[in-house]
Amino acid sequence: MTTSSSQTLALQRNSSEQNRFMEKLMTKIFNFYDEQSLIDVTFKVSNPTALVPAHRLILAAASPYFENLFNGNQSTNPVIEINDIDSDIFEHLITFCYTGHALITVNNVAAMLNAAIVLQLDDAKNHIVDYLMTHIDEITLQGAYALEREMKCEHLKQKIIEYETLNFMEISRSDEFLNFDVEKLQRILVSDNLNITREEDAYDAIQRWYNYDVPARQEQLPLLIACLRLTLFNVNFLMTHIQPLPGCELLAFKALSWIEVPKARPMINMRFTEPRWISATSSGDKTIVALCSQLGRNPKLLQYKKTEDKWQEYASIKIDYEWYRTILKDDNLLFVGGNKGGATLNIVRSWNIRNKTWQNLPAMKQARLSHCVVELDGKIYAIGGFRDLSSVERYTTSDGWEFVNSLNVGRSHAGAVTLNGKIYIMGGYKDCEQLKSVECYNPDSNTWTTCADMTKYHRSLGVAAQKGHIYVLGREEQYTLFERYDPQQDTWSQICSLGFGGGNIACVTLDNRLWAIGGKSKSADKPCVSAFDEENSCWIERCSLPESIVYNSFVVPESLLSPM
Repeated sequence: MTTSSSQTLALQRNSSEQNRFMEKLMTKIFNFYDEQSLIDVTFKVSNPTALVPAHRLILAAASPYFENLFNGNQSTNPVIEINDIDSDIFEHLITFCYTGHALITVNNVAAMLNAAIVLQLDDAKNHIVDYLMTHIDEITLQGAYALEREMKCEHLKQKIIEYETLNFMEISRSDEFLNFDVEKLQRILVSDNLNITREEDAYDAIQRWYNYDVPARQEQLPLLIACLRLTLFNVNFLMTHIQPLPGCELLAFKALSWIEVPKARPMINMRFTEPRWISATSSGDKTIVALCSQLGRNPKLLQYKKTEDKWQEYASIKIDYEWYRTILKDDNLLFVGGNKGGATLNIVRSWNIRNKTWQNLPAMKQARLSHCVVELDGKIYAIGGFRDLSSVERYTTSDGWEFVNSLNVGRSHAGAVTLNGKIYIMGGYKDCEQLKSVECYNPDSNTWTTCADMTKYHRSLGVAAQKGHIYVLGREEQYTLFERYDPQQDTWSQICSLGFGGGNIACVTLDNRLWAIGGKSKSADKPCVSAFDEENSCWIERCSLPESIVYNSFVVPESLLSPM
């Protein structure tokens, strides 16, 4: 009979009838608990003394602690004493056994976690840890460390490591960081999700930790340096920073060989050769916004609803000029340069996404249109532009706009992206001819160097960085060519085309996947949205945009678009 019932439940577990049955059953159980009906056990708890009634079956199903208790010598005892847990904490956790919720506060979180561990309530323990981490500002990271040490809670330990990985830049500057043991620091540094802007940030953190106690940490230093993505550093950095470190000579030699002798790579035992997966701006729930306009004037900002696979208008932005370039900076869209009535502009305006207000920023030194704009290490770069400009300038809030070294090849309508602490610019126009040349800017040396050419000539291209590579969507009339750049090998390779062309195309990274925003779909005469299926090397078409021309596209936190 039991087997038959189990099979029936298994067949129906996803049905609406089964869901209604379970809801009805749980409602009845809650009522029994609230009314203290059919109670078959009562707990006598201290501090202060209280009687807590319950049902053995429910508690035994929720926890091995209660299951063993009721199967042991307390199996028939109607009243059971609990002496090591305060009465209010115990009652909160008994309520959790019935409802899956408990009253957790900053003041009781430590006692709740300790009691959940004692009572072997794993679901409650995880729930309490999640609360603790979401209130870390009130509880403090030091408090979380103390709880983890005291209670030996593995789930809390893992959550703290996740927090440290996500907030590594801030954590690495704290005093607590200086006292991390080497095993803890290794667990953080090896993570592909380490939230840093560039690999040098991890190196700087290791140096700070090492210098705090050089004699005691000299033998441990190579263990941490081995956690870095050494092949992302340039030769000069490896020679001047890595090789002189005690015990790191072989690590530096392997990385140098990997970079300079690609054919020898199969024979070089390197722990990490691929870049990390995320950058400092890629965490949290995010979605895509698209800036759409016929000519650039009065564009609409559209928001992509991921769960519904649809687009909706977020805002209409009033702007009376065109050919500007846009970039996302914190909570703002920056409109840089442009053209009005035939005059090229050097103005820079900031539109706040959250409150939809304008602010004027310092003007560029040079007027530009059809240029490139990127952000690197918190600085805004304006690069090239119409009439084959080769000049490049950089903006910081402290110094305003300042010229840096110029491009080797002046260009307009190019694509640009940042990767591994450098800027890459590719394609575009010069002397009315399309380009396939690529240049790379190193801010440390203030120099532009020539990279391998793309396989095809491209202008007005969509560009994005993903997992240590650069991806380009080249605009054609009948199709959109898709190619990838490997900066370690300085090579380009064609992957697959979108199968359609025409119109502007932007390329962004969302949920660790490339998205193409724009281009005319075969199925509808509207700008298409496609997500790249890397495993099958094909594009999956999603909901089309309601507007005709995509000006640019960005990935933003969903919370930024919430109604005020």
